[in-house]
Amino acid sequence: MLELTRWVRWTGVAAIAAGSSLMFAAHAQTAPAAPGPKADTGNTVKIGVIGPFTGPSADFGVPMLNGIQQAFDEINAGGGYLGRKLELVRKDDEGDPVVGVKRSQELVAEKVIATIGFCNTGVADKSLEVFQRNTLPLIIPCATGSPLTTRYPGPDSYIFRTSAKDGIQAPFVVDDILKRGWSKVAVFADTTGYGEAGLKDVESALAAKNLKPVYVARFGLGVKDLSEELKAARDAGANVVFSYAVGPESAVVARSRQALKWNVPQVGAWPLSFPFFIDGAKEAGEGALMAQTFIAEPSNERRSSFLTSYARKFKVKKIPVPMAAAQGYDAVYILTYSLFGIRDGKLTGPAVKTALENLKRTYYGVVATYEQPFSAQDKDAVTQNMLVMGMVKNSAITFAYPEDAKRNLFVQRKQ
Repeated sequence: MLELTRWVRWTGVAAIAAGSSLMFAAHAQTAPAAPGPKADTGNTVKIGVIGPFTGPSADFGVPMLNGIQQAFDEINAGGGYLGRKLELVRKDDEGDPVVGVKRSQELVAEKVIATIGFCNTGVADKSLEVFQRNTLPLIIPCATGSPLTTRYPGPDSYIFRTSAKDGIQAPFVVDDILKRGWSKVAVFADTTGYGEAGLKDVESALAAKNLKPVYVARFGLGVKDLSEELKAARDAGANVVFSYAVGPESAVVARSRQALKWNVPQVGAWPLSFPFFIDGAKEAGEGALMAQTFIAEPSNERRSSFLTSYARKFKVKKIPVPMAAAQGYDAVYILTYSLFGIRDGKLTGPAVKTALENLKRTYYGVVATYEQPFSAQDKDAVTQNMLVMGMVKNSAITFAYPEDAKRNLFVQRKQ
């Protein structure tokens, strides 16, 4: 009987991913209605989305937005939330912290019930207080800086995340490079909030293994040549370069290393899977390794359906940054599932926060299977066991290890 129940739930989710309304129609029939007058089904539920939809970070801001839009359209086709359509209120933060604060304040003024967004750690960092002060839940599907979900004490925090924080990406990559015998690490980190937090996470991960970087380079955005820094890293005896940069500067590392004919591997967090690295580094980026939650290969039916629907909807052959799209997509479903747990239908900020912390139904997602993604103490939905190593091969991202491709047939659960 248990297996039958699981099968029914899975087929419902698969159907909605393909555009069917079965699952949300069932929710609408079984979820308790709010007391008092019958709800006006013409009303909408406003949900904010904020990210860099223009500017240098649009490479992953737009896929995030598209993944969110894809989920919204599927849910609305299935009846929305108790007959109310989900309305997406979009704000472009342009990858600028000052603009991000202003747009966040606009979302509060427009009375959204929650917001999904932010790709840049530095932009998100400046805006967190807007959401916390106004008791408005924020789900971050892209930005990975570890401090974002620890700014406020767990039980009080309105800041949630469905991306893999650098605090788990860095040790995951460190474990992998040590397994490969690369223990003399040079760290190249930009001076943004992302690079600052990432450097600390790499240093902490190495310290846990009684190691220190043999060399650390810091550089600003827009740097065009890092040859001198790479020479210094080479002279220090480095046998691997760990880059932490939010933009095309990681490609500069790769090209400068190639120009020096210094054939050591380059590893990093998920931005090494972005077009600005792959296209910018070209052959110098081949073989680069990075942490991933999702690789755009149809390894199971859920992922195949997501990829097919995305390609059809947005008329593309491939997603520029698949992780951004998939994590944004899953964030929408997690939020919507949580809304069905609000018994009186009053979608206040505190009620949505509590519902997110106490998800009643398992969501069989694209990135992972989410049973209890959040709690009062823990606002990060992704744990280290969900990660795989990706590798640049023929200008695309694939699994670094064949066994990971096999393991990826089974979507991981939080540990």
